[in-house]
Amino acid sequence: MTQDELKALVGRAALDHVVPGSVVGVGTGSTVNHFIDALATIKDRIAGAVSSSVKSTERLQAHGIPVLDAATIERIPVYIDGADEIDGRGCMIKGGGAALTREKIVADLAERFVCIVDASKRVEVLGRFPLPVEVIPMAAAQISRHFAAMYGGRAVLRAGVVTDNGNHLLDVHGLRITDPFGMETEVSQWPGVVTVGIFARHRARICLLGTEQGVSTLTFD
Repeated sequence: MTQDELKALVGRAALDHVVPGSVVGVGTGSTVNHFIDALATIKDRIAGAVSSSVKSTERLQAHGIPVLDAATIERIPVYIDGADEIDGRGCMIKGGGAALTREKIVADLAERFVCIVDASKRVEVLGRFPLPVEVIPMAAAQISRHFAAMYGGRAVLRAGVVTDNGNHLLDVHGLRITDPFGMETEVSQWPGVVTVGIFARHRARICLLGTEQGVSTLTFD
């Protein structure tokens, strides 16, 4: 199976985790696009969606799925999204699609995060994929220096990218993230950091992993 076929496989499998009659949290990215297309087949059985990006909102609305303002929602049963990497504890690196801040906001609304990925995204230690960090533009140079001094990471400004929130993105290379909770806490306190793309405090509770043998379900305590 191709990588795109694996993404479609887990996108369809995620429908089993949608709670009938509820509002669904919807992430961003190529795998989530397959989930949105599958969600359209049961759109009459849900109350709508809360979206983590403009692109996902546009795709949901094109399918006739109502998109609700996150500010009007107190809790949702489930948030379904992909990841750039996921480890054996359900901790993730996210932000390759530049939507990490809104993704973390929607994840915070959810009772359960269901991650949908193909098998290439499963890692033992986070950091092979460059860590995205959304930053206030004037702080980018200082934050880059912090990563070099504290973690030996090389931060590169993602050229030509402005987030939906009007900020810049740094991609930090050369990291080995053995303590996702600790690094997320530390980096989040640096002045000028909007969101770091480590999802440890908002880690996945379930991962639907697309493999050549089908979809494997991983659960994390």
